[in-house]
Amino acid sequence: MKLFNLIKEFHNDESGAVTVDWVVLTAAIVGLGIAVVSTVRTGVNGLGTTISSSLTTATVAPLGALGTSGTTTATPPG
Repeated sequence: MKLFNLIKEFHNDESGAVTVDWVVLTAAIVGLGIAVVSTVRTGVNGLGTTISSSLTTATVAPLGALGTSGTTTATPPG
């Protein structure tokens, strides 16, 4: 009779069930985070490559093309 009561008490005890729920929830969140990072990484690497190529082929206007006197040629209003 004691063994039956012990088994029944063990079956009705739910104190560890909450811990298992939190472990499963945490594992799901970590898995989702890893999936997001691996998905975003591909796009970010491609974007970085595009920006690098654009900056490598970009040219900067020489200072002489902008004007050497430092003054503007537009007439002031009035």
